[in-house]
Amino acid sequence: MISFHDHPQLLPADMADVDTYLRSRREFTAYDELRRSRLTAVFDNWFGVIGSTRRSGWRWEDLVTTLGLRLADIAHQDGVVVARHVSDILDAKRDDNLAFVLGTESAGMIDNDLDRLDVLYGFGIRQMGLVYSASNSLGTGQREQRDAGLTELGRGAVRRMNALGILIDVSHASDQTSLDAIEESSVPVAITHAGARSVWPIRRMKPDNVLSALAERGGVLGIEAAPHTTLSHDHRAQSIESVMDHFTYAVELMGIDHVAFGPDTLYGDHASFQVAIKDVIGSSTIFDPGGLDVDPVDHVDGLENPTENFAHIAEWLVTHGYSDAEITAVLGGNILRLLGEVWR
Repeated sequence: MISFHDHPQLLPADMADVDTYLRSRREFTAYDELRRSRLTAVFDNWFGVIGSTRRSGWRWEDLVTTLGLRLADIAHQDGVVVARHVSDILDAKRDDNLAFVLGTESAGMIDNDLDRLDVLYGFGIRQMGLVYSASNSLGTGQREQRDAGLTELGRGAVRRMNALGILIDVSHASDQTSLDAIEESSVPVAITHAGARSVWPIRRMKPDNVLSALAERGGVLGIEAAPHTTLSHDHRAQSIESVMDHFTYAVELMGIDHVAFGPDTLYGDHASFQVAIKDVIGSSTIFDPGGLDVDPVDHVDGLENPTENFAHIAEWLVTHGYSDAEITAVLGGNILRLLGEVWR
């Protein structure tokens, strides 16, 4: 089982301490809890808020420091490895280890220097988002009102990431930036954590034309489960049922071979954490359902943290009659296939 996108950090028990936590470069990772998930690999994504010297997100020095601290921490954990090749994930399964795939939710910290992508690859980064919520020098983010798509520098970044073997993620990119990246890339790209806008009409979700283009080029969508994202008209209080409404729609639109799960969860009060960083993630724009009634939740029932997510997803799939081959595909097989085409 592979989580396409999660944050295995442990949040403060008292959310009044969250500002202090965000300024600390020493993240607390719930290794013991994560091992109980029985995941083989987790895409460990950093989104530039924790450990940043600026509220707007990481600069280059912040990322390099945080990455070095992360690698030192993992190196001192029993049964935990960093995955740089597909064989590392397969070996982790064989040896009962947990593999971390290192990634970032934005490439904005490279500024205008594409050689920094080579540096990050050398340090073990194997998946990168082009843009987070706000635009950067590579392209337009999904919180923007005007969608200019991918820049020329962004196209150069796509080509460099292809050459290096870094998986490109357009989860937080605007619609046009997503389409531009899918077209520009010589290998499939990913949407590691999102849902279908046709199921729930917020900007955080992806429209059908982006999802179809992704599948046509061999990419994979990871279904999102962070609070107040993957709701549906039938389930306006988010739960595993609303999340799986996005899954079933995506499977019908894209095909079972192009869907996986990137729950985007962590350990702690995720809903309060969203409020604490709302200025960074642009919650007033990307989570706006256009006047539809929404039932706010303290947590997503059934998909509360990385330990519980995949056991509940597997149970749901079995209960709803999916075959062993289909379950194998969406719980990790599709991601392995994609990595085999992208990683060098």
